[in-house]
Amino acid sequence: MSNVSITFPGFVFAWCLGTGTPLAAAPLNEALKPLPTAPVLDPARVELGRQLFNEPRLSANNRLSCASCHRLEAGGADDKPFSLGVDGKPVALNTPSVFNASLNFKQFWDGRVDTLQAQVEQVVTSPLEMGSDWQTVVRNLSALPAYQRAFRQAYPDGVSAANVQNALATYERTLLTPNSRFDRYLQGNTEILTTQEKYGYQRFKDYGCIACHQGVNIGGNMFQKFGVMGDYFKARGNPLASDLGRYLLTRDEDDRYVFKVPSLRNVAVTAPYFHDASASTLEEAVDVMFKYQLGRNPTEEDKDLIIQFLKTLTGEWAGKPL
Repeated sequence: MSNVSITFPGFVFAWCLGTGTPLAAAPLNEALKPLPTAPVLDPARVELGRQLFNEPRLSANNRLSCASCHRLEAGGADDKPFSLGVDGKPVALNTPSVFNASLNFKQFWDGRVDTLQAQVEQVVTSPLEMGSDWQTVVRNLSALPAYQRAFRQAYPDGVSAANVQNALATYERTLLTPNSRFDRYLQGNTEILTTQEKYGYQRFKDYGCIACHQGVNIGGNMFQKFGVMGDYFKARGNPLASDLGRYLLTRDEDDRYVFKVPSLRNVAVTAPYFHDASASTLEEAVDVMFKYQLGRNPTEEDKDLIIQFLKTLTGEWAGKPL
């Protein structure tokens, strides 16, 4: 008995001669890659991080937790265009999804930090977000016997700011959303996508969307100017400081209106879109991208095909589709 490989367009599988049984399909050789396997991490730190993710004592008013704005049941983002900070006022930028954030090369829209730990540190102390300080956070958590035990189990030195940040980052690394239909397609199950969805993926590549939305997170690995092929902000009107992007950090004119390219994973369930939450539907967002990033005029059919493809990027969390 021997095995042979049989190749069809876009699909390779092995056939076990003598049994008529197909073996596992071979992964496709595509520029986009399926999500990696979830990392094996210290379970005590993961569980502590999960508790802290839902802990309002991280905020100055004891009302806001990470989960207040990163709603796991809502695609890991918020159900509002702009999340409400500790003062009850909307923050300046649309909240990105926490799902798969560990795969981004930088954190925040302006990419100002490299790690999840640094992201946690800034959110907790930001006067516009949680508005607290680490001395207060550590004191509040240390006063609770349950947290004393949990920290001692996970960290030799118990409750500390660094350990809070590490536990939260550890938990966030588990927030991957595998098993999207597109991932299964990339893994070799080419029948899982409809013909229209496959055409949509091809149009996504042909029009150049993949130039920025690339890699394992289908984005999140580069910076790009918002408005490459036209003045998006002039057309939108009402310019704001938050529109300046990385320029606010670097004061380099080349960084004006430059943002981290967002991941497209789960994009169908994370409306509204862009840093300014200006697109309330996926259709609107695709229109903006074609006009201001690509400078192209696609047919309505091509736009519809691309949207059908984007909907295949929705993964699973806790064994259920998002």
